[in-house]
Amino acid sequence: MHITFLLQPPSRIFLAECLKTKTRGKNTLRTNPETLLSVAVFYLSKLAAASACFLFGQMQALNPLQPGFTKLFNRQLLKPLNLRAFSSSADDYSNQSRGGLPRFFSEELPASKGGVVRVQGDEFRHMTKVLRLSTNDRVELFNGKGGLIEGCIERIERTGLDFVALEDPKLVPPLSTKWHIFAAFGTLKGDRADWLLEKCTELGAHSVTPLLTERSPSISENRVDRFRRVILAATKQSQRLHEMILNPPTKIVGLLPLLAQSKLSFLATAGATPVVSVLTSSRKESSGLMIVGPEGG
Repeated sequence: MHITFLLQPPSRIFLAECLKTKTRGKNTLRTNPETLLSVAVFYLSKLAAASACFLFGQMQALNPLQPGFTKLFNRQLLKPLNLRAFSSSADDYSNQSRGGLPRFFSEELPASKGGVVRVQGDEFRHMTKVLRLSTNDRVELFNGKGGLIEGCIERIERTGLDFVALEDPKLVPPLSTKWHIFAAFGTLKGDRADWLLEKCTELGAHSVTPLLTERSPSISENRVDRFRRVILAATKQSQRLHEMILNPPTKIVGLLPLLAQSKLSFLATAGATPVVSVLTSSRKESSGLMIVGPEGG
């Protein structure tokens, strides 16, 4: 992302010192949205502190406050806000959002400390081309089934790298949630299906099933592969250790056995009762099926 900020001194000088980028009176930021958000929150916190001090001065001028009230305005108010991302995984294992190790997917994990696995393909390119990781950099690998292990890059070659484990692997059980949601959706055109899969993953759905209906577009093998990549990216982004299951595309007839097994099922239709009202009034079940689509009704 390339964004140019036009700032007046001393903000311009301060931001240039922070990000080490200064060109002809402009500060050009080449960074990610998290860095931009951190800078914005820093300035907003400073503005809030200045506003609080100004209001406090006005209140003192109009009506002197009781002794001890000034203790509320301590130096803590001037400190920048601290950002923390939400995660669908247990707090002990979602450390990347707090400045921890970058996490990558690998179907195979080392069996024990000192074990080595080969990382290739998209994850290898992400590690070396995007993040520019090098030998001896520490990372985490997960297998999408609850397995997690910390290690470092031992060797980098043209087609892959060797990851060596610095500890024994951990097996993290799934979170104990009140609901296990199985989603089925009529396939969508363009990138709307990608968006739906991304949100289902981030919100903790157990599995998704693309439905083949009379009016829905066909699903090629290439598109199924894209669905898998979208789910994997959302899994990493939301710090899930258990990957959402992508079931093969099926017709409505193939969904009937799952409907028969589900104790509570929802079918989205125009003008029906909102799902929140149904959930609060119905009996509490541990799992449910949600069916949406297709576009043509």
